[in-house]
Parts: sequence; structure tokens; C-alpha cells
Amino acid sequence: MESRALGRTGLQVPRLALGTMTWGAATDEYDALDQLRAFLEAGGQLVDTADVYAEGASETILGRHLDDLGVRDHVILATKAVAVRTDRKFNASRIHLLAALDRSLARLGVDYVDLWQLHAWDPMTPLDETLAAVDDAVRSGRVRYAGISNYCGWQTAKAATLQQRPGHAQFVSTQMEYSLLQRGIEREVVPAALDLGLGILPWSPLGRGVLTGKYRAGIPADSRAARDEHGSFAGEYLTPAHARIVDAVAIAADGLNSSALEVALAWVRDRPGVVAPIIGARTVAQLKAALTSEELTLPGEIVRALDEVSQPARGYPEFGWNQRGQ
Repeated sequence: MESRALGRTGLQVPRLALGTMTWGAATDEYDALDQLRAFLEAGGQLVDTADVYAEGASETILGRHLDDLGVRDHVILATKAVAVRTDRKFNASRIHLLAALDRSLARLGVDYVDLWQLHAWDPMTPLDETLAAVDDAVRSGRVRYAGISNYCGWQTAKAATLQQRPGHAQFVSTQMEYSLLQRGIEREVVPAALDLGLGILPWSPLGRGVLTGKYRAGIPADSRAARDEHGSFAGEYLTPAHARIVDAVAIAADGLNSSALEVALAWVRDRPGVVAPIIGARTVAQLKAALTSEELTLPGEIVRALDEVSQPARGYPEFGWNQRGQ
């Protein structure tokens, strides 16, 4: 598997990452182990989780498997904090962040994580307080690199710029939803990331599963959209406008003797600033199918066609008269 630098660091990351949001929920412990083995055998290294995934079970299962397989030193381990299961939803206060980090380390059974990410922006906490906690986590040795996730353009620019001051722990990555069905980050987040040296880690690179084409003939009974608790997650992209994009991906896949899944992943993998799309599979079969995208490079004419059919609405100020030629 080819590797890329994670932001402006010396850390090289294989260009596909493994997501574990379903571990401990839709994916049981045994299937999770099969996924981890298949991912590592394919040359993968970056494994992403979060403290709120399955109420912490994702971290616990991942930590147990890393220990059982004896692969901790081979894995680039990433987790997140800030999201909370309360009415507040996001808590980036110093007291919560540092306590959440300690709990994550305990569940994972490790002394440090390679990448610790702020899961979302918290409007209730002063940014200086949040960033000071990140600095302390890195200085303590419990965190090697720090990143952000789900920040909009101005939030990304402000937080990353402040952390570029001497003596602070610079942010190296931003984890954002990004796919042919969701290109909103191209308006401001991508330009900010490129300018500030943040590597982009796309989550849901398959458009919440819709880009695989499995919903073209309806909603399968065993799909995420069929479940009450996740129906709206995939359902948001089951519209006529999104269907035209899915059809274009399917046509491209037929022409390349490939799968829609491989085409969609290859497209987002090679976008400007992208380091590694995060594959969040429920089963090892789904994961193995996604890993085959490593072998596919899309021809330029296919990329241009997919760009055109999925082009998001653009205008002032990001793409106004004052931005032409940039």
C-alpha cells in the first residue's frame, strides 16, 4: 500500500485507513478481529476510533486485539475526544479532555496514542482552554500528534494558526466527511488545510454506503438505511440528485471493469490534500472489497466526468469574482 506524509510531518501513513465506529455495535468482537487482521495483511496501519463509539466498546475491543496480535508498535493508533452523550453534545473543556484521554488510554491498554483528535468544535469552551489541554497532552507524552475533526473553514483556520505559534503542538490533520456525495469541504476546509499543512482524513468516503450502488434498486433489508437508528444517516443521500452521481459512478465502474466502491474510493483518495480515506466496514467482506481500491487509479477523463456530475454549488465569496485564478 502506498504511503503519504500526515500533514507536514515525517510520519508516513498508508493511503487507506480503518475506521472502527461499528465495533462493539454492528460489528462484534470476532468480526472486528478479522477486519484488523485483513487490514494489516493488506499493508494498512492507521486505525481510527473514538471514545464515544459504542459507548467506549470500540476502543476496548481495538485495544484487546492490538495486544492479542502483538501489533501495537506497527499500528498508527488514532482516537478522538469532545463528543459526549449528554444534552451538551460537545465538551472541549480542559477537565473533560484530559480525563477523556486517560479513559481512552485505559480502554485501549496503551500508554499513548499516535493521533488524538478533537471530534468537534465546542462553542461553550474558550478555544485557548481547549488548545492548552492539547498542548499538555502532547507534552506529557500521552499523545504523539494532534488533529481536529468536523471543524468548518474559519474554525480550522483559527485553531491551526494558533497552534503554529512557537512552543505549541501543531495540528497535523483534519478528519472530515468527504465523498462524491459530500464535497462541501472543498469550499473552505480544503483550501485551509492545504495552506496550513493539515492532512485530510475523509470519513464516510463511500457516501454513507450509498456510492456502493446497493440502494439503486431500493433499500436492502440488511442495510444501514433499513435500521431505524441509522435510517436518516444514509437516507439523506437517497435523493434523485444523489442518484445521478451514483449512476455515473456505476457507469465508470462498468467501463473500467471495476466496482462502484473502488471507483468512489479511488476518486476521494486522490483529491488534493487527502492522506487516507477511512474505511468503516461492518464486515470483513466489505473491508476486503474496499481494500482492492488500492490497485485502481482513475483515468483523467473519468475523474473529470465524476467531478462535473458531482460539482457542488459554488459562489461568492469562496468562488466569487475576487477569487478567480486562485
